[in-house]
Amino acid sequence: MTLAVFMTNLDLWIVNVALPALGRDFHATLGDLSWVLNAYAITLAALLVVAGRLGDRIGQRPIFLAGVAVFTVASLGCALAPNLGLLVVARVVQAIGAAAQLPTSLALLLAAVPVERRTTATRSWAAVGGLAAASGPVLGGLLVQADWRWVFVVNLPIGVFALIAGLASLPHPAARESGRLPDAFGAVLVTAAVAALSGALVEAPDRGWLSPRTLALAALGVLAGAWFFRRSLRHPRPLLELHLLRLPRFGLAGLGTITFNVAFAIMLLSNVLWCQEVWHWSALLTGIALVPGPALVPIVTVLTTKAVHRFGHGRLVTVGGLLFAAGMLWRVVFISVRPDYLRDLLPSMLLSGVGVGLAMGTLIAAGVQSLPGPRAATGSALVNSARQISASIGVALLVTIVGGNVGVSSRDDFRWAWSLASALTLATAAVGLLLSRTPRATPMPEPALT
Repeated sequence: MTLAVFMTNLDLWIVNVALPALGRDFHATLGDLSWVLNAYAITLAALLVVAGRLGDRIGQRPIFLAGVAVFTVASLGCALAPNLGLLVVARVVQAIGAAAQLPTSLALLLAAVPVERRTTATRSWAAVGGLAAASGPVLGGLLVQADWRWVFVVNLPIGVFALIAGLASLPHPAARESGRLPDAFGAVLVTAAVAALSGALVEAPDRGWLSPRTLALAALGVLAGAWFFRRSLRHPRPLLELHLLRLPRFGLAGLGTITFNVAFAIMLLSNVLWCQEVWHWSALLTGIALVPGPALVPIVTVLTTKAVHRFGHGRLVTVGGLLFAAGMLWRVVFISVRPDYLRDLLPSMLLSGVGVGLAMGTLIAAGVQSLPGPRAATGSALVNSARQISASIGVALLVTIVGGNVGVSSRDDFRWAWSLASALTLATAAVGLLLSRTPRATPMPEPALT
């Protein structure tokens, strides 16, 4: 379970590091390259709830193993892609596999270990994301030194081993649900809405905000989004259970998750672009430079476990949001077009890494813990879907601000992007204050989250 989840988490970090190399190979603009990230994030967001419910209905084991197989084959397709369009298609198929893996992995893990070992197993599963974040930048840099295609080839032995081991050893828990699946057409609508709005943001710098293509994409996004919300109100099994948003803590935590993850996506991609396109560092040196931030996340998360119970979710979210905002403002003030890692990038990475460790997981836990027990799994899938959608919006906003070509002349544009990220995480800090003043619901066991 943990090996397969590591593979899907690792993909986020190594593909970001590989993006400039992809652009050089395919002679693509930043706007075109953004779809390598956004096609994956949007598809994953749309299918998480559907795949989770499908696992409950058909069985976790077959859905998980199918997800591993699809992700592995799609990784081969990514590695062999002769052009950017086919690479994006392969990334969509990768996301389908990831959506099948993530919701089913924890259920299978818990079914495979004795009751007395479940807490240890759950914590190990939850720590995989942090391990992938810490190792991903360096591993991505090493692989890109050879060829960007190795970023996807590395998934093949992991996926094949996980599939063989899974077939041999995974338990066969019985299906837990019957009846109709969630609204599959709702997944199509939300995909269309986010993709169209992201496309409008990406196209606007080159074609103009009032160009027919930009306006058509924006209109399509608004219409699809409105149709999705209307359908969610009326469908007997909606993809988005809107009534959950009426729970004050769940709604607040969802809002904070969105603002924080938009800022996080801006930070991650902007640092990769700055190191490789402005400082002209190699992918390997870029990966090494980015390690301190993600390496701090699991450490801070573990060290502050008791603090959550003592001070509550809200205060940790507030402190995390303020630290992340400070990290972004540090870059605004100390930006240097000449490489100056110790003065410019490193302090920002340390501040933002601690901020992520304090805020990101805490927001998700605050939201899911506010739900009734039977809705915890659905709420977890919804929050993780919001994270993916927020990431795609963050990438699209960064492309809109810095334009298609990144270089030294983009310094002021990057300042605007980091200022926006800072403003968003200040809003997250304000959400933390509101969470502190909102009464808790009946406590639930804290869930492990990817």
